[in-house]
Amino acid sequence: MSLIEIRKVENKKDLKTFIDFHYDLYEGNEYDVPNLFSDEMNTLSKDRNAAFEFCESEYFLAYKDGKLAGRVAAIINHKANERWNCKSVRFGWIDFIDDREVSKALLQAVEDYGKSKGMDNVVGPLGFTDMDPEGMLTWGFDQLGTMPTIYNYSYYPEHIEALDGYEVDNKYVEYKLIVPDAVPEKYAKIAAMIEKRYNLHVRKLTKKDVFQGGYGQKIFELINATYKDLYGYSELSQKQIDQLIHSYLSFLDFNLITCIEDWSEAEHKMVGIGITIPSLAKALQKCHRGRLFPFGWWHVLRAIKMHKTKIVDLLLVGILPEYRAKGANALLFADLIPRYQAYGIEWGETQVEMEANAGVQGQWGVLNPILHKRRNFYKKISNKRKIKQSFLFPRKLTYFADSQSQ
Repeated sequence: MSLIEIRKVENKKDLKTFIDFHYDLYEGNEYDVPNLFSDEMNTLSKDRNAAFEFCESEYFLAYKDGKLAGRVAAIINHKANERWNCKSVRFGWIDFIDDREVSKALLQAVEDYGKSKGMDNVVGPLGFTDMDPEGMLTWGFDQLGTMPTIYNYSYYPEHIEALDGYEVDNKYVEYKLIVPDAVPEKYAKIAAMIEKRYNLHVRKLTKKDVFQGGYGQKIFELINATYKDLYGYSELSQKQIDQLIHSYLSFLDFNLITCIEDWSEAEHKMVGIGITIPSLAKALQKCHRGRLFPFGWWHVLRAIKMHKTKIVDLLLVGILPEYRAKGANALLFADLIPRYQAYGIEWGETQVEMEANAGVQGQWGVLNPILHKRRNFYKKISNKRKIKQSFLFPRKLTYFADSQSQ
């Protein structure tokens, strides 16, 4: 019988090994989109990630016969647990070779860590917050991944579902949206109507607006307001917002960001936001082992600034509940579609949406949606106390958070 050894990450050298394992496991894979090493280091370092204000974690490495064979992060988000009255430990950053002894040992390490902290169930794959990639790919393994989502081999869900006690907690889907030759008539008519009837208007932001005019703050306050009633959401702290403004918004193309304002409200209240970016998938694949140097930066720059891609990622979109029924999404896309056309964009990625959320999916009809990926979230109750609630998180990129869907 093979020897499986679980080692806790103890220092920066171990953390580098933890991060690099993904590059080794997926080397040469044409669909995986590796994260930048620097981004992974910033997210996983307790002195760099603002989420550690309310999270704690441990990272584990699995060795089989002395050779590195897997990794996993065990995370407790105390703010989310308190908000939703649960005691969950999350598993994230999970990768392993096709060996069920390895995957079982990794998840047992997460469960043991959770129990040591008083947790009674395991959920995942999840990150620290909704700003991290989540969900395990179960269908669409022959589709190119995206920067904001997780790609994994087809044997991953087979391993999880074979373990005692693990069950599917929720299912998510992703769509391709075809960019039309012209703004669909339905969008154009609704956009014109709501501008006149409700005094809603598009505002295009500048870097000065975002970094000096307070709009960066407004964007993430809107996200908090939009997602606050979705089960499992933990409100972004001020420290997180500050961090996201400078690390998240600084590299974006502001032509692909659209803000919706209500001009009947004081100071033209922001009621909707759409942040979309040219796909970085191919560029990130060209960053050797997630490094920007010596040449990776050039590929990323070409994708962002020169639009050397045919794909756009709908990265972060949110509309306040009271404005969704008014058709604010039509105003958003009436503005964005011509910009996609000018950049030569052919299709967009919706990112993840709850499979049961017909309200969200119904809005894609005029854009010829193509279902091309599915994901699962898993849960295991690790003690005898029954948990009545499902501990599921709305994906940070779920398009138009819909409180009715939860």
